[in-house]
Amino acid sequence: MEIEDFTYIVETDKSFDEAVVSVLKEVESLGWTLFNVYDIRERLAAKGFKQDSLKIIEICSGKYANAFLNKNKLISLCMPCKINVLEENGKVKIAGMKPTIMTEFFKEIKKEEAEEVENVIKEIINNSK
Repeated sequence: MEIEDFTYIVETDKSFDEAVVSVLKEVESLGWTLFNVYDIRERLAAKGFKQDSLKIIEICSGKYANAFLNKNKLISLCMPCKINVLEENGKVKIAGMKPTIMTEFFKEIKKEEAEEVENVIKEIINNSK
């Protein structure tokens, strides 16, 4: 399995902070819920470690979450959806896990259902770049 099999990543010309704000606005515009934003660089710096900028943005759609949880509560291990904004080698990237990968582990989820969620994640990422 390759990283491209389960992640969707785009580069952006925006600054790191602009990319984060763009993702947050896009999530809001699509009616998804923002759960939390983790500043990994800041948290690791507090422990004495140095990292490039990385924020993990947790988001959720009640519609999809409810449907998937009704099929198998352990799907919660893959929830909420995450979109990461990161700096790597001087470039800003926006990345998300492809929800279709869940169909490899949870046979109860139809590929078409996971593709619906994946399309929204890709839309958020593409519109944020």
